[in-house]
Amino acid sequence: MAMPKGPQAFPRSEYLRRLSAVKMEMGRREVDLLVVISPANITYLTGYTSKSGYVPQALLVSFREEEPTFITRRMDAPAAVHQMFIDRSRVVGYAEDLIANPEKDGWDAAIDLLLDSGHARGCVAIEAQLLQAQTIEKFRKRAPEAKVVDFGDAINWIRGVKSDLEIIAMREAAKIADSAMHRAKEVIRPGVSEAHASAEIIAALIRGADGKVGTDVAPFHLCASPRSSTCHLSWTEDVFQDGSQVNLEIAGVRHGYTSALMRTFSIGKPSDRLRQLHDGETAGLEAALDAVRPGATCGDVAVAFTTTLRKHGFEKESRCGYAMGINWTEPTASLKVGDPTVLVPNMTFHLMLGNWIDEDLGYVISETFRVTEDGVEVFGCFPREIVQI
Repeated sequence: MAMPKGPQAFPRSEYLRRLSAVKMEMGRREVDLLVVISPANITYLTGYTSKSGYVPQALLVSFREEEPTFITRRMDAPAAVHQMFIDRSRVVGYAEDLIANPEKDGWDAAIDLLLDSGHARGCVAIEAQLLQAQTIEKFRKRAPEAKVVDFGDAINWIRGVKSDLEIIAMREAAKIADSAMHRAKEVIRPGVSEAHASAEIIAALIRGADGKVGTDVAPFHLCASPRSSTCHLSWTEDVFQDGSQVNLEIAGVRHGYTSALMRTFSIGKPSDRLRQLHDGETAGLEAALDAVRPGATCGDVAVAFTTTLRKHGFEKESRCGYAMGINWTEPTASLKVGDPTVLVPNMTFHLMLGNWIDEDLGYVISETFRVTEDGVEVFGCFPREIVQI
């Protein structure tokens, strides 16, 4: 029985619109064929979210053809047929003997496809930063008549301005994050294990909200006392205690689109120093959001935050946010002092104000937002407070 097509996350017209924007950039650079490597960019252009990027795979975008062609490991081809909007004939699975083969790999299969397609004499662009030097050299050696160039971060920047359909997905993801944070408020208690609480919160991220399920689980970080000055750790075998602080970083996901949310919990009364830091961070958060408008820069938003936080006697060493959309981050604009990126409507960011002051003081709060025609829309609605248990 043939693998059936699954429900598409977006209509065909949306994917063709995205491809058109990429092809416009290809035309500007006189590129005949683009080899897309980034899993997030493959998701953007086709709807594919399967976790198969740990082995060679590539989306071949021809300037002249309406639909791209995808080459992947043979066992992953049915998932691509199921999820991608493209015709099943454009999904090519390469043989298993290319896996863990010291002489040839999946990139050889991609190059074979390139040669067979007739593009070996034109300009071929690749996302070179995602490939090892020997793989780039393989492209040049096996297709010597092609002009192989780097396409850089071009697709990432195109992704930066979301369509209305993408914004809907991020709003849905934000509602899921809100729901899971409310579940955290219910389950974090003295005597409850970090693992049990994490299981309940992650379950809420999967169950979703308002009839929309979570379609994936994004990185999940729960850093509780005595590790509240750390970031990016997972739960441990410990049990919450009276006086414990819990820093929680979660995200809802809809079809690859991610909306993140961070909050600090305190079992019992928070310390005066933590309360002071919270007051400074929330004031800075509001100042940053007030600075968001078309024409402002990412640096302007960061200055508004850092200036306000400094008035409360604190500094934040790391940047205060980054572009967000497919997956947790987009490797383009940063909300940091000096970033000249100009904000335009429907750019989306995670205003990430996690601040790890020293080994016994850390704090998190964040919002995911979009730039509107005249300001800002915050996707979530969870209270901006230290959640006292």
